[in-house]
This record gives sequence, C-alpha cells and structure tokens, in this order.
Amino acid sequence: MHPAIGYIQERREAFVEALKAFVRIPSVSTKSEHTGDVQKAAEWVAAEMQRTGLEHVQILPTGGHPVVYADWLHAPGKPTALIYGHYDVQPPEPLELWITGPFDPTVRNGELYGRGSVDDKGQVFMHLKALEAHLKTSGRLPMNVRLLIEGEEEIGSPNLDPFILKHLDLLKADVVVISDTAMIAKGVPGITHGLRGLIYFQVDVEGTNSDLHSGGFGGSVINPAFALAQMLASLKDRNGRITIPGFYDDVRKLPAEERRALARLPFREKKFQKDIGAPALFGEKGFTTLERLWARPTLEINGLYSGFIGEGAKTVLPARAMAKVSMRLVPHQDPTKIARLFGQHLKRICPKTVRMKVAEISGRGMPWLARTDDPAMQPLARAIEKGFGKKPVYTRTGGTIPVVATFTRLLKAPCLLLGIGLPDENAHAPNEKLDLDNLHHGMLSAVHLWNELAEARLGTP
Repeated sequence: MHPAIGYIQERREAFVEALKAFVRIPSVSTKSEHTGDVQKAAEWVAAEMQRTGLEHVQILPTGGHPVVYADWLHAPGKPTALIYGHYDVQPPEPLELWITGPFDPTVRNGELYGRGSVDDKGQVFMHLKALEAHLKTSGRLPMNVRLLIEGEEEIGSPNLDPFILKHLDLLKADVVVISDTAMIAKGVPGITHGLRGLIYFQVDVEGTNSDLHSGGFGGSVINPAFALAQMLASLKDRNGRITIPGFYDDVRKLPAEERRALARLPFREKKFQKDIGAPALFGEKGFTTLERLWARPTLEINGLYSGFIGEGAKTVLPARAMAKVSMRLVPHQDPTKIARLFGQHLKRICPKTVRMKVAEISGRGMPWLARTDDPAMQPLARAIEKGFGKKPVYTRTGGTIPVVATFTRLLKAPCLLLGIGLPDENAHAPNEKLDLDNLHHGMLSAVHLWNELAEARLGTP
C-alpha cells in the first residue's frame, strides 16, 4: 500500500473536524456584508496550503474577491496539473428550513451538513488532503501541481477570465483537474464529460409612477404583474419547448450511442421524483429525464416579485413587476446569440402599455463537452476505480462551471472533472450535505490520480 493511502486512512475522523472549520466561514460571495468572511475563507485556504507543504502560496487580487494560488514544481520531466475549485458559497436562505445552522457544520448519519460542505469546500479540501498525504509521507509529489481556488464561482466568476488571461504563464498546465460535480448515485463513481452553459437576466416591467388603489384605478391601466406573467408564460409551450425563435438552431441531436449509454445508467425516474418531492415530472416532450437534465437547453424563472406580498390583504395595483430568468445552454449554443434572441423576443411580445428593461446580471458560462476517449480520461478512470473499488461511469451534468470552457480555450489543456457529490445533497438549497464515505474515497482517488497522471503522456512542464 502506498504510504499516502495509509496517511488518509489513519486520519479519516481528524479530516472531518478540519473540514468543519472551513465550512464554518460564511463566505457568501453575492452579499456585500460577507466580504470580510470571503476574505477570511481565502486566508484559511492559503494557511492550509502552507501547512500542507505547497509553495508560492499567494492571495491574489481580482476585480472582486481574491483567488488563492499555490504550486509544487519539483518533478522535472513530469506533466503539470492545475487544480481548480472555489471557496465561496451560496446564500443559506431560507434559514428556517435548515435543521441545524448553515454555518454550524454537523455530522448526521455519515453526512456533514453545512453550506458549502459539498459545493465546493469539501471537494477543495479533498484535493488539499490528497496532496498533503503525498508530501507528508514521501516529501514530494509524483508530478508538478498548481492550484487556483477562487471566491466568485457562485456569482458566475465575473473576474476570473481576466485574471487567467493576465496570468497565463503562472497557470500553464498539461491537464486541469476540477472537483465541483456529482456522481449519479451513491456507490456509482463517475466522470463528468459535459456541462451546460448559463446566461441570467433580470426583467423589470413598469406601468405607473407608483402603486395605485385597485378600486380607484383598476380597469383603467394595465397591471404590470399580469403583463409580465403573460410574457413569461408565453416563453414555453404546453410540451415544455421554448418558443423564442431561433433558440434551438444550434442544438445538436444527441448521438444514438450516447442515448443508449444514458439509458443504461442506474437512474430511476420514480425515485428521482420521490426524492425531490414532485407530484409528477415534467419536461420537453420526446426526451427522457436524464436527457432533459444533461443534454437539452432550458429556460427557467428563478424569482418573481410584484405588489404586496406580506401577510393579509392590501388592495393595490402594483406599479412594477420583476422576474429573474436563467437559461441553461448545451454545447454549440452561443450565449451571446441566445442573449440577443431573448432580448429581441421580449421586445416583440412586450405590450405598449408598460415600460420594460432587460438586464444581464451575472457572468456567462459557456457549455462544454469532452470526448470520453481523451487520453487524459484513462488515468482518471483508473484512479477512481482504485479509490472507490468500482469502475466509473461517464455522465454529463445540467449545471455550469464557467471556467471549464475558459481553461479549455486558453490553456488548451484537457479538463478532468472528478466529482464526489450526490444528487440529493442539496447544493444551493437548505440542508446542504456531503457524504463522508465519498469524501474519503475521493481523497484516495486523488492520491492515485497524481500517480496515474505522472506516467501519462500529457506533455512536459
């Protein structure tokens, strides 16, 4: 047994306690009142890197929250990997739905509950401990490693692309390793090879100068809430198909071989429905649930606001209505084109009786798709099999990691997505959790990964 494997096994409980300290930091990147906490999380990561034995540890500024960088580059002739992750987290609201506090990490039934436990603090921590295991037992790593841990992923990484462009030499690598994804099911380790892209808008509709008495003015002017509701409802037909002209022009047909592979995965629609508590499943007609989740684009309303929403009644005709709308895009769809089509379509259907403003309010994420036969995939598959004791399956995910497409384009290096989350772990929702068995086996897989990649033909540093 490799000494690093023994190191991980002997410290399993101690590692959980160490991760709790990371999860306790409320590093909510989207809220200005948590700016100091985001900085504190960056400092925690930097201190952990230094304690691990990594070198050139730096907290580097961006146009927003900082990134944390470190490296270990003492393996001449061996490839270089760039490990990417993020230390920021989603807002914890609604707080009343948490069983225990979002920043009071608690273990229940072999799972660590807390905001950021799986997305992405636990998965960043997994890599730090795997590197520590090598460095503390052998005094070296099997290959060269760089780390880039950012603090704005949960708000679309608006400042990361400029940072990468400015520091291309610092980030040069032969392969990029990212752990911010999920397995399809407990006991079924996987490799994610496809991501959807993302664009996000706020739509504001205004009717009158101020709210009006619904008895004194109702019937004389349009209600902005109704106008917006009608516009939004028209964006999909009864079969779940998006009605924006040109929206599907660049969507490629899913290959028959991949459709068969998806059908063989251990996914049960009835269990999925039960787990999420839905009365019934719904989606674009003609596709399975997995195909809709992973390989078809979406348009969703993420938030609505208008008028009086407090307790009791208030007979008011609201002056304004607002909606937040996001679209998940699939490979070959261009976010710039889709944003233009969305704006043009809303202008066409907006009634002349209201004023409308459409604003893009988050960084764009490009869709991404990798070949499952890429040479870098095989070392990852072997590492996962050794770490989990099972061969991994290949999956896509419906989520977005904006930097994956950026790394692919700018570094021209393959991206390997080693995720240890589970679909029911409530990332972005109350009671987020991380399966501690997966954390342990993920660490073992990461230990094996550096040995496997060290012997792969991925180029030289």
